[in-house]
Amino acid sequence: MEDPESLGFEHMGLDHRLLQAVTDLGWSRPTLIQEKAIPLALEGKDLLARARTGSGKTAAYAIPMLQLLLHRKATGPVVEQAVRALVLVPTKELARQAQSMIQQLAAYCARDIRVANVSAAEDLASQRAVLMEKPDVVVGTPSRILNHLQQDNLKLRDSMELLVVDEADLLFSFGFEEELKSLLCHLPRIYQAFLMSATFNEDVQALKELVLHNPVTLKLQESQLPGPDQLQQFQVVCETEEDKFLLLYALLKLSLIRGKSLLFVNTLERSYRLRLFLEQFSIPACVLNGELPLRSRCHIISQFNQGFYDCVIATDAEVLGPPVKGKHRGKGPKRDKASDPEAGVARGIDFHHVCAVLNFDLPPTPEAYIHRAGRTARANNPGIVLTFVLPTEQSQLGKIEELLSGDSGAPVLLPYQFHMEEIEGFRYRCRDAMRSVTKQAIREARLKEIKEELLHSEKLKTYFEDNPRDLQLLRHDLPLHPAVVKPHLGNVPDYLVPPALRGLVHPHKKRKKPPTSKKAKEGAIETLGIRNHFQEAAPGSLPAVHSASLARRGQPCSAAAWSPQARRASIWLSGLTGCYLWPFSLGSG
Repeated sequence: MEDPESLGFEHMGLDHRLLQAVTDLGWSRPTLIQEKAIPLALEGKDLLARARTGSGKTAAYAIPMLQLLLHRKATGPVVEQAVRALVLVPTKELARQAQSMIQQLAAYCARDIRVANVSAAEDLASQRAVLMEKPDVVVGTPSRILNHLQQDNLKLRDSMELLVVDEADLLFSFGFEEELKSLLCHLPRIYQAFLMSATFNEDVQALKELVLHNPVTLKLQESQLPGPDQLQQFQVVCETEEDKFLLLYALLKLSLIRGKSLLFVNTLERSYRLRLFLEQFSIPACVLNGELPLRSRCHIISQFNQGFYDCVIATDAEVLGPPVKGKHRGKGPKRDKASDPEAGVARGIDFHHVCAVLNFDLPPTPEAYIHRAGRTARANNPGIVLTFVLPTEQSQLGKIEELLSGDSGAPVLLPYQFHMEEIEGFRYRCRDAMRSVTKQAIREARLKEIKEELLHSEKLKTYFEDNPRDLQLLRHDLPLHPAVVKPHLGNVPDYLVPPALRGLVHPHKKRKKPPTSKKAKEGAIETLGIRNHFQEAAPGSLPAVHSASLARRGQPCSAAAWSPQARRASIWLSGLTGCYLWPFSLGSG
C-alpha cells in the first residue's frame, strides 16, 4: 500500500518535460532516496546521501540537476553556452550508464540540455570537438576529466554550478585520490555538490571535507540490501575447493538454478578457470574481462541483458581490490596487472533481470558482498544470493554476517543444506575437467580472446592494411586449444541423475535462442516460471512448492497433490520468480 504522505514526482515542482520522461520510464512513485533527495537538491543544498545499490540514486541526482539547468535557462539572464554540471564516476561502464539515464530523463528537452560522456575509449583529440560545443553536462572518470582540464579542452572555473560524485565510496579505493584533488583545483570556489554512495567509510568522509559545504546528510533508515521477502540469502559450506566446482556443476547442469545468474570470483585468472571448467560440460558462460576494450565489455553486458546467454562470470577485483595508485587499502586479492583500471562490475552496472548471484569465491570484504548482492533483487524484483564458503573462511563470513545483521543480530545468510552425497556420482567427471584446466590453458584462453579483439578491431584495420604480414602472423599463428574438451562430458546419463530428480530435470535440453518479438519474450519469461505463484506454508508444514509438471502455468500446486518423489526433489523458495533452487533437504517423505 502506498504511503499517503509520500511525495510524488508531480508534487516536486518539476518541469513538465521531465515529468513526461519519468512517465515514459514507468516510474509511478519516487523511491525513498528520490523522495528525500530531490526536494533538498532543488533548494540548493549540498547532499551526502547513502542508499543501497539499485535504489534509484542516479535519478535522485539527475532529476534535480536537469530541473536546475532548465530553470536557469528559462528564467535567468541570457549567457553563453557553457558546461554547468560535472558528474564523476569511478568506471567507464558507470559513466556510459549515467549518461544514458540522464539522456532518457532529458528526452523531451534534448534541444536545451546536451550531455557528453568523455570516459569512452576515444582519445582526447577526438573528444575535443565534443567539448568545444560546450555540453551542459559532462560525465566521466576523474582521470579523463583531469586530462581534458590540463589540456584546456574543458574549462569549468567560470561556469560550473553543480558537481556530482557518484559511487563516492569507490573513488579513493579505485586509485583516484590524487586525480580528484588535482581536479578540484580547476573548479570554481562556489558550487552545489552531491555525493552519492552505497556505504559511508573513511574515503567518503575525506571526500565530504574536500567537496561539500554544510551538507545535508541522508542516511536512510533502510537496510543495505532488500528484505528476505525480496532477496533470499544463503551460504553453503564446501569442505574442499573440489566440492565448490562439483556443487556448481550440479546446480547449473541439472538446471537447479534457472534464469540469469552472475558468478563472482576474486581474480581474473579464476574467471577463466571457471569458464574453461564449465566449457567441458557444454555449459555456456562468458567472462567479463577488464583486459578487453570498453566497447567489448559493454557488448557482453548488452547481450546478457538481451538473453543471448544466462551466465556471466565476473570479478570485482578491479573495483574493490588494491588501488592502482597510492597506498594499499586492505588485504584484497592481487589485481590483474593488465586489467583496465576503470573497469568493474560489482557496483552500479545495470544487469537486467538477474535471478541469482553466486559468490563462487567468498567476497574479500563485507562491502564487496553488498555490492555483489546488489546485482539482483533490483527495483522490487526478487532474487537469490548463494555464497560458497570453505571451512577456513568462516571468520571472514562472520564479518559479513555482522554487517548484514546490524543491531538485530539475527542471522541473514541462512544455511543451504545441500546433500553432497546425492551428486557424488559426478565427482569423477569434475576431477577430469579440473585436470584439463591447467595454467597454460588459462593463459592461452586469455591470449585467444585478446587475439580475436585485435583481428576484429576497427582501429587496427588501417594498420593491418598497411602491414599485411602482421595480420597473417595473427591469423596463421598456432591454433590455441585452451583446454581439451571431451564431448561426452556434455551429456548426463540418466543413471547419474540423483534418484529424487529423475523425470524432473532435463540436463540434455538445449537452450532456446533469445526471443525476438514481444510476445515471444513474454512466452519465454512464462516458460522460465517467472510468476509469483506460491502459497503460504503454516509453521512446521511442508514449504511452499513449485512443480512444472503438476502445476498449471501461473497457478499454485497443492502440497497434497505432490508425490513423495517430487516432494523430496523440489522446494520453491518463497515465491522466487525466475530462479528456483531445488535442494535435497526435505527428508524422505
